[in-house]
Amino acid sequence: MLLFERTQRLHRFFFFKYKCVLGDVALPGGKMDEGDVDDSATALREAMEEIGLDPGLVRVVANLDPFISSNLLRVVPVVGLLLSRIQDFKPVLNPDEVDVIFDAPLEMFLQEGRHKCVEDEWQGKKYACHIFELETEQGNFVVGGLTASILIQAASIIYQRPPSFNLNLHDFSQLQLTLISPDLHENM
Repeated sequence: MLLFERTQRLHRFFFFKYKCVLGDVALPGGKMDEGDVDDSATALREAMEEIGLDPGLVRVVANLDPFISSNLLRVVPVVGLLLSRIQDFKPVLNPDEVDVIFDAPLEMFLQEGRHKCVEDEWQGKKYACHIFELETEQGNFVVGGLTASILIQAASIIYQRPPSFNLNLHDFSQLQLTLISPDLHENM
C-alpha cells in the first residue's frame, strides 16, 4: 500500500483493477519469490512489476498484521511512503495484469458514507464483508472483501481511531481459525 499526500495531511493510496481476477480491485502485491528477502522486498518487486513503481521512490514504514485469504494465502500488508512528489511517479501498467490505476483517500475507509456491510458465509461460518463504492476520474469502482479489510485496518492505525461504522466481525475470529490449517499455522 503506497501512501502519499495530495494536499497537506490528506493521505491517499493507489489501487488498481486486476485483469486476471475478473475485475477485482486490489492493492499491488503478490506471492513471495525465491529471491525476495522478506515481505517488504516482495511488495516492492510486485509494485515494480505491476505498476512500474521504482522501489527507490518508496520508504517502507510498516508491515501490518497478516490476513488469511479465503484461498488460504497468508497476506502481509506492507505500507510504504512515496518519498517524492506524486507528479514524479509515472505509472507503467503491466497490461497482462492491470487495467487501470487510481487513488483514493485512505480516511474514507473509516467513514460510513460509502460503506456497506453484507453478511457472507464460508464453510458454515458467517462473517462481515465490507464494501466501499468509489467514484474516480477513471470510473466507478467497488472495493470489498480482503482489500477493504486491509484498508480499514491501515486507516485505523494511521488515523489512530476506529471506523465510524460497526465492524460486525462477530464470527471473524472463528473464520480465521478455520482458514488456518495446522500446516499453514506452523509456517506463520
